[in-house]
Amino acid sequence: MAWPQNVGILGIELFFPSLYVDQTELEAFDGVSAGKYTIGLGQKRMGFCTDREDINSLCLTVVSNLLERHGIPPARIGRLEVGTETIIDKSKSVKSVLMQLFTPHGVTDLEGIDTTNACYGGTAALFNAVNWVESSSWNGRLALVVCGDIAVYAKGSARPTGGAGAVAMLVGPNAPLVLDRGLRAIYMKHAYDFYKPDLSSEYPTVDGKLSIQCYLNALDNCYQLYCEKARALQPNSPAVGLDAFDAVLFHTPFCKLVQKSLARIGVNDYFMTPPSRRLVRFPGFEKFEQLALEDTYFDKDVEKAFMSYYDDVFKAKTAKSLLIASQVGNMYTPSLYSGLISYLITGTAESLKGRKVALFSYGSGLASTLYSISVTNDVELLQPMLDKLSDVLPKLEKRQKVSPKEFSDILEIREQNNHKAPLEPSGAVDRLFPGTFFLKSIDQMHRRQYDRVPK
Repeated sequence: MAWPQNVGILGIELFFPSLYVDQTELEAFDGVSAGKYTIGLGQKRMGFCTDREDINSLCLTVVSNLLERHGIPPARIGRLEVGTETIIDKSKSVKSVLMQLFTPHGVTDLEGIDTTNACYGGTAALFNAVNWVESSSWNGRLALVVCGDIAVYAKGSARPTGGAGAVAMLVGPNAPLVLDRGLRAIYMKHAYDFYKPDLSSEYPTVDGKLSIQCYLNALDNCYQLYCEKARALQPNSPAVGLDAFDAVLFHTPFCKLVQKSLARIGVNDYFMTPPSRRLVRFPGFEKFEQLALEDTYFDKDVEKAFMSYYDDVFKAKTAKSLLIASQVGNMYTPSLYSGLISYLITGTAESLKGRKVALFSYGSGLASTLYSISVTNDVELLQPMLDKLSDVLPKLEKRQKVSPKEFSDILEIREQNNHKAPLEPSGAVDRLFPGTFFLKSIDQMHRRQYDRVPK
């Protein structure tokens, strides 16, 4: 079998909840200063789920929608990978629940299983799928990658950084979005920055300051290693740096952190520039000459200077990728890929062709990767992918706004019903989008039954 060429993402599908809370209204409800969530975090709206939706229903919905929209028969799928940190069973995988969509078609020869490590599981699942297509195990069929999570926090300062959603990606050869081979930079270590040790609760334990430091430290390490690998692959090419990318996308816990992260890459470029050329490239930055990179994580002068210096670069290369994150919130594993969708739907096939896109994926605990995607030069190959994303923006506007009081009450119900069995969920089915799978009931043996809103 010939080595498959241009392996990457053939199609991509997004699903988000039909309900949202306005962050400005949430500021007033929580009694915090105006702008704390909207300006300080960069968030506008936050999607959330009632007790009618769980991780299984989100993934059932997004997989069904992708197969139907792309006209893919289940038999064409040879590997199905799920990345999630929303665990509702310590043994049974979400993948096994998704088999309900394949088994009736006689499809049971389907590789893959769930991958878990905070927000990184979706990226690990994508790499597993790409590796499979490029391996001797590949049988010529396509891979399907599913990322889904429900991000909820206890009452307090972290609650406005929640969100929910799912992304499904079709992976195979001759793709319009090609993962660059040999250009993955990995950084992993042990840290207690964000974790979920209480298996009876949906809520995480978070060390906010440490989490931001871990995220930026992982970015530093991944970016430097990526540059090193890129130089090794093309030793005669110009120096690798931020200028090498047409777009830079990030995992988005909240939008403001992404703006700081783009500037952080600039900080790395500053320290990687030889001292003899540093002040030519970065005029006016003499006061940072004696600093070391590891001393700059919470240096407000450095942060402010580089965010200002790279503001135009942020607007050109990153800002458009935050469209969905600002409207839905942190989806955890799908977060980075909602950024990719945002980037795609704010461009045209003509403007996107041939672009080089950097993607930084981070999961607490911690696992991270910086890798890159090359967009095809073939507009006719790219256009169908964009056409199938044409309903994302209209659907964002079709959501129903919920008052902060009702939002808080709904999360209270989710908290009370967590792991309860038997259970008849109380959330209104008629508020869900057409085609949405929902939790119908949980019996006394914790077996979950699902139904689907008619399309």
